Amino acid sequence: MLSNHLQNGMETAKLLWSRLPNSDEEPEGAVGVGHYKKTDGGTVESLDYEVIENYAYREEQTQRGKLYMYYSVGVKWFFALLIGIGTGFAAVFINISVENFAGWKYSLTFNIIQKSYFAGFFIYAFFNLALVLSSVYIITQFAPAAAGSGIPEIKGYLNGIDTHGILLFRTLIGKIFGSIGSVGGGLALGKEGPLVHTGACIASLLGQGGSTKYHLSSRWLQVFNSERDRRDLVTCGCAAGVAAAFRAPVGGVLFALEEVTSWWRSQLMWRVFFTSAIVAVVVRTAMGWCKSGKCGHFGSGGFIIWDVSDGQEDYSFMELLPMAVIGVIGGLLGALFNQLTLYITNWRRNYLHKKGNRVKIIEVCLISVITSIISFGLPLFRKCTSCPESDMNSGFECPRAPGMYGNYVNFYCSSKKEYNDLATIFFNTQDDAIRNLFSAKTIHEFSAQSLLTFLVMFYALAVVTFGTAVPAGQFVPGIMIGSTYGRLVGMFVVNFYTKLNIEEGTYALLGAASFLGGSMRMTVSLCVIMVEITNNLKLLPLIMLVLLISKAVGDAFNEGLYEEQARLRGIPLLESTPKYQMRSMTAKDACGNQKIVYFPRVAKVSDVVSILRSNNHNGFPVIDHSRNGETLVIGLMLRSHLLVLLQSKVDFQHSPLPCDLRGGSVPIRHNLSEFVKPVSSKGISIEDIHLSRDDLEMYIDLAPFVNPSPYIVPEDMSLSKVYNLFRQLGLRHIFVVPRAARVIGMITRKDLLIEDNEESAAVELQSTSVRGQKHDKRMRRRNADGEHPLLDGLLV
Repeated sequence: MLSNHLQNGMETAKLLWSRLPNSDEEPEGAVGVGHYKKTDGGTVESLDYEVIENYAYREEQTQRGKLYMYYSVGVKWFFALLIGIGTGFAAVFINISVENFAGWKYSLTFNIIQKSYFAGFFIYAFFNLALVLSSVYIITQFAPAAAGSGIPEIKGYLNGIDTHGILLFRTLIGKIFGSIGSVGGGLALGKEGPLVHTGACIASLLGQGGSTKYHLSSRWLQVFNSERDRRDLVTCGCAAGVAAAFRAPVGGVLFALEEVTSWWRSQLMWRVFFTSAIVAVVVRTAMGWCKSGKCGHFGSGGFIIWDVSDGQEDYSFMELLPMAVIGVIGGLLGALFNQLTLYITNWRRNYLHKKGNRVKIIEVCLISVITSIISFGLPLFRKCTSCPESDMNSGFECPRAPGMYGNYVNFYCSSKKEYNDLATIFFNTQDDAIRNLFSAKTIHEFSAQSLLTFLVMFYALAVVTFGTAVPAGQFVPGIMIGSTYGRLVGMFVVNFYTKLNIEEGTYALLGAASFLGGSMRMTVSLCVIMVEITNNLKLLPLIMLVLLISKAVGDAFNEGLYEEQARLRGIPLLESTPKYQMRSMTAKDACGNQKIVYFPRVAKVSDVVSILRSNNHNGFPVIDHSRNGETLVIGLMLRSHLLVLLQSKVDFQHSPLPCDLRGGSVPIRHNLSEFVKPVSSKGISIEDIHLSRDDLEMYIDLAPFVNPSPYIVPEDMSLSKVYNLFRQLGLRHIFVVPRAARVIGMITRKDLLIEDNEESAAVELQSTSVRGQKHDKRMRRRNADGEHPLLDGLLV
């Protein structure tokens, strides 16, 4: 009977294995891995953060009063509350699951080790392999966009680049459960980066009203119809993810400001801060509930993850040199880490992963087995050390069982009063290992040989594991690596400065900060995060010192980790500053020899379809002719808007004559939400639209739907200036036109200082059609006041 069940199980496993796709190529109509290949940037698309102020938009805005404005603001704050609550619960669920899986794994392994070493190793490796296999299977078969940390893709989204699949509901599910499997399986990666992606997914799903594919949507949540509002929500989600991952709400706000966003404003700062505060309350409440023992192995760490408030209280001037050395080491090792991961990930994407999902699964499983062998086998080569004399004030008990909270792990030692220093950091959860490395009053707990062995092996494992087909964060592995060489330096400093009160754990903390600064190149946000997670404000100047040094050293070799990975994934980020050569280039130089594709104001449907099929442009100038025969550009028409008009057919007309927009007699048959592209999807395609012969012979007036006020620059404007305008405003298109022939008006600062009353509001609405006579009077008045018409800028 047992042999029959075993044979049936093996046949089922073989059947499932044979059904795995052997290539990343998918059948026609499938949506999955094939669309995630971005090595050449072919599947990414720019986002429209500009508000399209066309006739339909203005008509809808005039129908909305102040009550709707207050309602919209209230909904934004309500969504910020929901994002904080959702991200907080997701973080608590992930942490409880990871800690309990790890606790069960280590407890079971330790009990079996007492009887048989090989049986204990088999259980340990099998437990890790099962968790990792579940993670990679979820990613390869269900949510391919959930692989990696997700921060480069989210940074690209907030920079104006949409990568297909990164904010879908299945990506959120894959990120949560994939992180539980990969981190609980003992791989050299963390869950903090994926939590940022998780928060962004929650925010995006709320912004679009849920997921229509899985019937989890609500019309009451479908309020925001612009990419700009969704961008603000995703920013709140990123901050919430960091706040939940490190229990550092202020650090989450600064992380969103410094690292991922390209556009910021004061109103957004308030909502981001509010969201992070909500996350802190949710996590704090959950941990207080878990301290009663209701969450199993979770909850012993407290709200501060690695509390070093009882460590070194002061430092001397002589310690600044070794601390500076830690900064240099962090910059060198961080830059090396970025370069190695770039090479390996590039090779993996171009060669290994092209062989299919089976190879991805085999790769991760092999790395899991190797990690288990190293973490389980290397401690056996270290001799156990006698426990130090018990100190009631130290708060540490020696020895401890593997997987239990505390220092001095007893791992296969002959005496009950001995501990294995290498197992204390290797055969342990990453949070507990870092807590041991940061711990104060534990001088000589680790030997230099053990720390060096762990540094080399874990560094290699982190390099190889990063980029595999599992959710992978790099914050905690970076802290592990940095705290190891930081503690090594601290040991030498303790031996050299024998008269000073020096704690090795202080240098471990500085080492962690230096490696993260050398790899990720963050400064302000990382500094605040390190202070929040360690609860030691006295070390703030030292953390600032090592961060500045490590970032300067790392910048001398390459870019930050997320920038390098974004470039590798084909995400065309616009950095904060333009390239130096752009100063000598003009807007016309950037245009090259482009052939501009125009639409007339009233276009034949067949011509529109033909143009959309013949090119992939996303924006088209729309032209019209004045009474004297002069050609005028009346605005910009988006490809997505054209597709909506073609699909609905309600704006088709038999006459090629334009409609009259001046009297407001043109009925608007569309809701603005119809023109909004679904989040992280390709939206409508021209192949999805089916038109009859009669439809193709009809006409469509594009004037009510064009953007009549696109951003325009003169052809001789420097490209660096165009770059700053494009990035700071979050644009997708800019018109380049010849130098203007005449000036019809000027705007100065005082024209923008409009009082909030009914009279000035009416003036504001009429400002778009000011007659030339009024402009002439205002210009004469300004010239009489001494203002030169060319100093304040031109309004073209």
